[in-house]
Amino acid sequence: MSPLSFVSTRGMAAEATLREALFRGLAPDGGLYMPHPIPALSPSELDALGPMTFQEAACRVGLRLFKGELASDIVTRLTEDAFDFSIPLLRLSERMIVLDLSRGPTLAFKDVGARYMARLMAHFHKGEAELLTVLTATSGDTGGAVAHAFVGLPGVRVVILFPDGRISPSQERQFSTLGENIHAVAVQGDFDDCQRLAKEAFGDGELRETLALTSANSINVGRFLPQAFYFIYAWAQLRGHPSFTKNPLLFSVPSGNFGNLAAGLLAKSMGLSNTSFLAATNANDGVPRYLRTGLFEPRPSRKTMSTAMDVGDPSNFTRILHLYHGDLGLLRRDLSGQRVSDEETREAIRHVHNRYGHLLDPHTAVGFVALERALGERSGTVGVLLATASPAKFADVLEPVLGRAIPLPIELARGLEAERRVTPLEPTFRSLSDLLRSL
Repeated sequence: MSPLSFVSTRGMAAEATLREALFRGLAPDGGLYMPHPIPALSPSELDALGPMTFQEAACRVGLRLFKGELASDIVTRLTEDAFDFSIPLLRLSERMIVLDLSRGPTLAFKDVGARYMARLMAHFHKGEAELLTVLTATSGDTGGAVAHAFVGLPGVRVVILFPDGRISPSQERQFSTLGENIHAVAVQGDFDDCQRLAKEAFGDGELRETLALTSANSINVGRFLPQAFYFIYAWAQLRGHPSFTKNPLLFSVPSGNFGNLAAGLLAKSMGLSNTSFLAATNANDGVPRYLRTGLFEPRPSRKTMSTAMDVGDPSNFTRILHLYHGDLGLLRRDLSGQRVSDEETREAIRHVHNRYGHLLDPHTAVGFVALERALGERSGTVGVLLATASPAKFADVLEPVLGRAIPLPIELARGLEAERRVTPLEPTFRSLSDLLRSL
């Protein structure tokens, strides 16, 4: 197997090592890094993952993925330290399985990538005198996951850009109340403004050099790659189950910035046979429209009840195009798309609660609606619904829909009682540059 390196999706930058790709965030040509070559897992290697826990399976896949870049004992230590929580598969109905990704410390799937990335960065930055500045934009759960992954870490400061008033209060307070080396910045705009500002910062060579600036968004390979672990784990678990051995699998992925879906398609390219994917979006449906028409037209984001998916120009879509060499025909074999309205989302929350006694957050509810539609057209297919966050993080949305109170976990209650520390920011690069230099 060839040593792992990283190439830009734009193809105009030299190959990079894992360390280089990790700390640069964006490639010098403005593209996103992708592993090269993508390692293939043989059928026997995949079969061996079936009886394993998530931590064991993630370690086994990580050893293959990072071979030649990280020693095996380091991969094992990083993986075991990052993933101190389970990722269960729950049977919702005869043909629908829920992959519950809400069991991490901030109750969201972002914990998987953020905790692994933080440990990778700490490993490579150990012993360095220079202060590392981690800049990230969040449409919801990324902020809390990144903040908790890095809080108190020596030699690192974290700056989180979020759209003021456009994420849930519990989501915001998971990072705006921590203090220490965590700085919460309320951008007077939408998530696309936050994402644009972050990209402009990384595109400024002088600023990036002066501040030792790096990214913690899903554009960073350190966050992106570990997300492939749970797709492979879920596939192996279901393939090892006598009820699902021969069924086609369809992963329904609630999608906003498309890092999670890109990681799933990367996992497929590593060897997941008889598997396809569903991009479930709210009104911000640029990718489903592309799959229908062949035209990708970024638009201003539209505000919906599934706020973390309010992304009009998803960064990680370029990774998907890179995986499929821009061939729409090939992509359509593996990926379909569905747009789901807010009213359909509300109805799904009520339906699943009343029929199954199961609570869905608004984003997972989008995935449920899309998956239920798709399964109605695919006889014999088993659907895997990615549950991306705890419903309790969206109590303000769910309570009016269900007409009852949603219990608040201690992880969220703690944040609501703490002091909020937020810096407002106009959505201009000059404002951001001045702020970063003043910290």
